[in-house]
Amino acid sequence: MTPTTRPEAARPETVHPRTAHRDTAHPETVHPRTGTGSAPCHHGEILQGVFLDASGRRCAGLVTLPLPGPGSGAVFVPRPGTPPEAVAVVPAGRTKAAGAAVLAVAECARRTGRPACGGEVRLTGDLPVGLGMGSSTSDVIATLRAVADAYGLRLDPATTARLAVRAETASDPLMLDGRPVLFAQREGRVLEALGPALPPLTVVGCALGGGAPVDTLSLPVRDPADADDTEVRAGERLRALLRRAVATGDARLLGAVATASARRGQRALGHPEFDDLTGVARRTGAVGVQIAHSGAVAGVLFDPAAPDLRRRVDACLRALDAHGIPTTRTFTTSEEPPHGPARRGVDRPTGPHTARRPARLSAL
Repeated sequence: MTPTTRPEAARPETVHPRTAHRDTAHPETVHPRTGTGSAPCHHGEILQGVFLDASGRRCAGLVTLPLPGPGSGAVFVPRPGTPPEAVAVVPAGRTKAAGAAVLAVAECARRTGRPACGGEVRLTGDLPVGLGMGSSTSDVIATLRAVADAYGLRLDPATTARLAVRAETASDPLMLDGRPVLFAQREGRVLEALGPALPPLTVVGCALGGGAPVDTLSLPVRDPADADDTEVRAGERLRALLRRAVATGDARLLGAVATASARRGQRALGHPEFDDLTGVARRTGAVGVQIAHSGAVAGVLFDPAAPDLRRRVDACLRALDAHGIPTTRTFTTSEEPPHGPARRGVDRPTGPHTARRPARLSAL
């Protein structure tokens, strides 16, 4: 998909041609072999709301902030002769990844004519759950890629998105590997490709609510068709501004969009520290703030080209600490992030789909 300057020119059913891959198989292999896959995570949203697709239908959509570095890895070890729904996951309890493996086995067996079988998915990575970083989507996409690799396939992003939504009801656009898109998370399709890359940002990451996980299934789920005209107009206005920010490389305009979207997200999340967060951003010369609309992770956004950037970032870190808002890592979106101080003993917190131990705040 090429970048568009008008919403009606977007093609929701397609993906960017640079990441569309032809499905290829190894015909000499009768049974699937051990396969591997990986996927990134993100740092919450820049924009989220209700938008219009090319046909004028209202859709829930979002634009995520890429986080270079962390992510999930998966290894799929097939067990020939076992039922295709017999999939074990290690660590146990990651039911969305297990469901994704079953869906991927069926898809890949159909495409290749090879036997569908169960197996074991082994997941690695230390992404925290409940902070709104796409941990479950990262697990799911890494699993889909590992199963496809076992069958000698490389699934295109559109197929990956379709299977991911079936596995977890709503999916982040992590299969698109960081390109800025407005993504219909409940439908698994691109509403608009905003451009090749976001304007560079330096992000001071932090966690609201003391880093306590958010049970995303407890958040209200609204039918986008029920959104009123005011909400849709607000979403479309922010979408147009974000499109302009990407086209012109305007970090300040992007920050304004992210802050406005975060304020709207407060209606559901109600973080008590939000005013402190925006106050710190204003006093330290940041361009804005962003939050995860389904979690606790947040970021203070700076223009990397701003004068005295180091001084501004240091002042931001001190101010967040003074307000009792724990910081995680500072990173730049256009390059590999400098990792923050290592913190040990990171576990994924318990949730409805994740039988895991409660977690301490992790170094993201």
